[in-house]
Amino acid sequence: MDNLSDTLKKLKITAVDRTDDSLEGCLDCLLQALAQNNMETSEKIQGSGILQLFSSLLIPQSSCTARVANIIAELAKNEFMRIPCVDAGLISPLVQLLNSKDQEVLLQTGRALGNICYDSHEGRSAVDQAGGAQIVVDHLRSLCSITDPANEKLLTVFCGMLMNYSNENDSLQAQLINMGVIPTLVKLLGIHCQNASLTEMCLVAFGNLAELESSKEQFASTNIAEELVKLFKKQIEHDKREMIFEVLAPLAENDAIKLQLVEAGLVECLLEIVQQKVDSDKEEDIAELKTASDLMVLLLLGDESMQKLFEGGKGNVFQRVLSWIPSNNHQLQLAGALAIANFARNDGNCIHMVDNGIVEKLMDLLDRHVEDGNVTVQHAALSALRNLAIPAEAAEQLGKNVKLVERLVEWCEAKDHAGVMGESNRLLSALIRHSKSKDVIKTIVQSGGIKHLVTMATSEHVIMQNEALVALALIAALELGTAEKDLESAKLVQILHRLLADERSAPEIKYNSMVLICALMGSELLHKEVQDLAFLDVVSKLRSHENKSVAQQASLTEQRLAVES
Repeated sequence: MDNLSDTLKKLKITAVDRTDDSLEGCLDCLLQALAQNNMETSEKIQGSGILQLFSSLLIPQSSCTARVANIIAELAKNEFMRIPCVDAGLISPLVQLLNSKDQEVLLQTGRALGNICYDSHEGRSAVDQAGGAQIVVDHLRSLCSITDPANEKLLTVFCGMLMNYSNENDSLQAQLINMGVIPTLVKLLGIHCQNASLTEMCLVAFGNLAELESSKEQFASTNIAEELVKLFKKQIEHDKREMIFEVLAPLAENDAIKLQLVEAGLVECLLEIVQQKVDSDKEEDIAELKTASDLMVLLLLGDESMQKLFEGGKGNVFQRVLSWIPSNNHQLQLAGALAIANFARNDGNCIHMVDNGIVEKLMDLLDRHVEDGNVTVQHAALSALRNLAIPAEAAEQLGKNVKLVERLVEWCEAKDHAGVMGESNRLLSALIRHSKSKDVIKTIVQSGGIKHLVTMATSEHVIMQNEALVALALIAALELGTAEKDLESAKLVQILHRLLADERSAPEIKYNSMVLICALMGSELLHKEVQDLAFLDVVSKLRSHENKSVAQQASLTEQRLAVES
């Protein structure tokens, strides 16, 4: 290290005289010292005050320029050297060098700027102010089609530089997107897919940019889906596939890209992974199975992509997903149930699935987990049933399925599993609300479901209270005679009195409670209960309620109570 001090002294003199030969010798000594012990050498260089001199050595015509840029790149590998490089005024001359025609100068300059930007706000700011990003984006665009190894190395460095420049910085990422970097990177990926390190750089850059909403439109107008699926099919190594997954997941949140990925054949790749990994207990295989099945469910969230894969219920994809539900793999059961919930966003699909026995499959799945209490899978299966119950025809079929209704009533008491209990209650209410069918109501009364709907009306969640009150109003309108005993023993009238008297009740709760009171007047038994409680007092107070609907309904209810008393 002693001759390092000599070199630094000598360099101070030669840097001023600009005698290139002795200068080159000094620079080579520094590079050697950095290669042997980067950190210690960097500290000495910083202490010597020589950094300031480097800016005068960064001139386009000199034979030493590439070496100087290389030294700066090596120094900036140390976090403590990045701000000193900025303070020494090195950014502006480095950015100027990006206009050089010399490939080695470009390579070392790209490295230097990339390292200075790494995790450094000051470095990024300085490069931003000097306009470095635009020049690099232009280079990528013009060099994109040249496939010789030296050019690919340069492209890799430039991609890396842009990544360090914009990583986790939304405004700089948006700047690059506005410069049109996305189509260029997609083109790079297509042309250089044989080059592992360049491909990897592109993927990391995509992963960064894809998090930004504004990028999705740009990605959707390229053939990224096709390129990524093509690349994915070639990968054997788990790590490489994982990198592609990390780009696919944020991109697949965009509906246009979902459809492109489906059309590019991603689903077949995912199904194949599932088949390969389903019986493995290796950790990375389990992780990959989860990623693949999660992504599959995400693709089904787009209406067009979902219909394309449903293919009228005859599609190979739909059939395969169906086979996940009875499998022994919890992750696949979960994904299968979530996928069915997504397929069920279309009325025709619901009816087709219900006609073809999906309810039994989901109930078997629920039965398997009631004992071991895998709540996530239960939740997903109940959500799927709730989506299936949206069209009236399907809701009627589900609601007349005695086995299903009895099970739901049972799960409405699953006190240990609040989520399952809540979902089961909501499904009971949905069967009535969507089918508006007397037969469904009779089945639910016979199975002992009324008391749960009355309890649900006291839930702390307004949405659940409301669903319960609307279902109870339908019961009162369509099958009051069948249900009146159960409604009485569940203390419905007392609960309604409480909801109307409570100032904290939401306006829609008050409104639906009054609608329900009017409907209950048709039963002698319940009518008497209404008279025994001072409903008129509570209701007349609501006539001056700030919510118009509540006030109007209060007047109507008051008239009804007065006439009937």
